[in-house]
Amino acid sequence: MVNWMSPEEIAHDGEAFSKFMHALLGLYLWEWATSLKFDWDYLRGKRTFKWPLIFYFLNRYCLLMALIGIAIALNVTSEVNCQGLYTFNQCFGNAAIGFASINLSLRTMAIWSQKWFIVIPLVCVILAHWSLLLHGILLKATYVPGTGCVITQTDSKILAATFIYTMTFDFTVLCLTAWKLIFPAGGRSRLISLIFNDGLIYFVVAFVANLIATIFMLLDLNPVMSIIANVPAAIASTIVACRVVRRLNKYNSQGPEVFASTTQGSTLAFRTSSANQLQSRPKVNTRMSKSESAMQMDVMESPTTYVNTPSTTHPDKDDDGSDSFVAYDHMGRIVKGGNVFDAEAQVISDEFKRPPY
Repeated sequence: MVNWMSPEEIAHDGEAFSKFMHALLGLYLWEWATSLKFDWDYLRGKRTFKWPLIFYFLNRYCLLMALIGIAIALNVTSEVNCQGLYTFNQCFGNAAIGFASINLSLRTMAIWSQKWFIVIPLVCVILAHWSLLLHGILLKATYVPGTGCVITQTDSKILAATFIYTMTFDFTVLCLTAWKLIFPAGGRSRLISLIFNDGLIYFVVAFVANLIATIFMLLDLNPVMSIIANVPAAIASTIVACRVVRRLNKYNSQGPEVFASTTQGSTLAFRTSSANQLQSRPKVNTRMSKSESAMQMDVMESPTTYVNTPSTTHPDKDDDGSDSFVAYDHMGRIVKGGNVFDAEAQVISDEFKRPPY
């Protein structure tokens, strides 16, 4: 049986941990780079910024800073303050886990139309979650000549409690989201179908990632193996939470939706509603027959000003002898001098009905 606490095994696990972290850093940098256009649209003002996106950006860049710090700690060649460096990494890594849960919770609140019996309990759970995350920065590290920064001690009980809480939190959010998606009030809209088909799997991934990290924490094989799954859990939770935000932000509603009031007018919508809504209006068929086209051409060519009343002796002449013609208003009614409407033209015929703009 493997002696997990032997110096040789700890050194071997540390080497595996170093290679694993470099692979995860490359994975997250690829995810970050491929979605950078979404961030850039907000920086240049192409999209309207809304307050829930604060947690989105904090989630993305806290994890990026933590991964860069871990890469530095694993590649130092001269003596540095390893304790301060790992404290920085632990702080930003835990923050990324907390912000990922917040992003998933905000989407769940929006799905439930921001009902108070959903929002208030989730806010209380979030606050308790952050108290554990901030209290769990209890990792010890030191510099070893020829090796670099080495983790010497971790508080497994606090870290295990933190990940158990995170796992339970994500499972609760998963259940609330699945319940609302499977049994929607008033029928299932396109938004609900979108989240159910493409978004619910994200909640499952976040839960499974934290479950694996919790298992390693409870096993407590050695200081390295206790935290080896923490970074993958943080990366998985961050990626799926940010993808939920980006995918629903790009969603354009077409037609009436079950949750239109909460997904478009609410600040939890994570999306803009200016040009996209205008572009998503249903198209109207404006094709018409030749006779209808000719009649509409007559209407468009008629002057916009009123004409004088035709002479009774010469219908095609005005009282002053000038040429007379018939003008139409925007409803297709015949217009005469002094804003006097022809009584026979008050009924709107189908030829003059125009498609709405």
